[in-house]
Amino acid sequence: MRSRVCLVTLLIFFCCPLFMPSTAWAAKASEGGLAPLSKSALLLDADTGTVLYEKNSRERLAPASITKIMTMLLVMEGIDSQKISYNDPVRVSERAASMGGSQIFLEPGETMKLNELLKGVAIGSANDASVALAEHISGTEEGFVAQMNKRAQELGMKDTHFQNPNGLSAPEHYSTAQDIAIMSRELLKYPAITKYTRIYEDHLRKGSKNPFWLVNTNRLVKFYQGMDGIKTGFTSEAKFCLSATAKRKNFRVIAVVMGAPNGKTRNQEITRMLNFAFSQYINHVVYKQGEKITTLHVDKGQQNRIIFRAPHQFSLVIKKGEDPKGYVKRMEWRKLKAPLKKGQPIGSIHVEKGGREVVRMDLAAGRDIPRAGTWTLMKRSLKWMFFLPEDVEPSEVNPS
Repeated sequence: MRSRVCLVTLLIFFCCPLFMPSTAWAAKASEGGLAPLSKSALLLDADTGTVLYEKNSRERLAPASITKIMTMLLVMEGIDSQKISYNDPVRVSERAASMGGSQIFLEPGETMKLNELLKGVAIGSANDASVALAEHISGTEEGFVAQMNKRAQELGMKDTHFQNPNGLSAPEHYSTAQDIAIMSRELLKYPAITKYTRIYEDHLRKGSKNPFWLVNTNRLVKFYQGMDGIKTGFTSEAKFCLSATAKRKNFRVIAVVMGAPNGKTRNQEITRMLNFAFSQYINHVVYKQGEKITTLHVDKGQQNRIIFRAPHQFSLVIKKGEDPKGYVKRMEWRKLKAPLKKGQPIGSIHVEKGGREVVRMDLAAGRDIPRAGTWTLMKRSLKWMFFLPEDVEPSEVNPS
């Protein structure tokens, strides 16, 4: 029997502000001097963006190879949109092969699968592989850099400007710990990337006469519990940098340091920051991935009832031993009328404590809902006039 009421599930986008009120926590953390020797640092919860510690996080500095996080992000977005694939053969240009510094020694005219080049970037921080990927995606390195800067602006990275896809020193190539955290968090929305960034050692050109041994420049993926990324960086100008992520149970943390005097200090300060997060805080889940949030009516919509489900886990970071019942959840919804466009604001969910907003998520439609046709609207009117029952009843809002 054809349903008289259309029920459609929409995924929603979470647009949580990255740096929500956590000033008191950050101040308390800074008393312990988590990163005393690095020029800049930031520690945050990857899920909500709640800042747990910061030091000069908006200071513009040379990012070195941490730049490649944006390169990997554009690769993953291209794969997700099916513009490129892991199995694409990528032909290496003279330009790509000429890159110095960290490299996998690509030869001009050599063909390597995109999957292998991505591995070279994620594990070995290969400058030549970064340029090869850039040219494959955008046609030219310059075109790719323009795409990098455009994406940075879209993400709200206000203090970042790229001049190349690999992080080699350039006059107007800079970023901040805050902006690096933003793009790191965005990259982690593609879980497949950690299949590369967590590898400690591997080989390229397996089975050939010239296999290339890769060892992860981020040694902590082997020695720190739960670490599975993301990217190191070093130049004489930038000194030692690292954007690291580790996950324990359902709690994922991102730690960034820039301008550490040496690799040992960089790793020590990242370790200290992560230890602080895991020892002091827990991740309280508000909505699990796929969990229903609510059902709403769309006036004159082709589908007139929509179910919202969480596309990924949404959580609240609280101090260990703190009672989560002290937090209040408040939901705000807009009146919806067709046509409804993908990305159109729908409402928001606020988590508050003592009248102060702790974290929020802004909700937007995950697909278009066109206006219903005349015949459909007429049938609905007749059903309403004659009190005809609906075949599908909407579920009640149950945010708990």
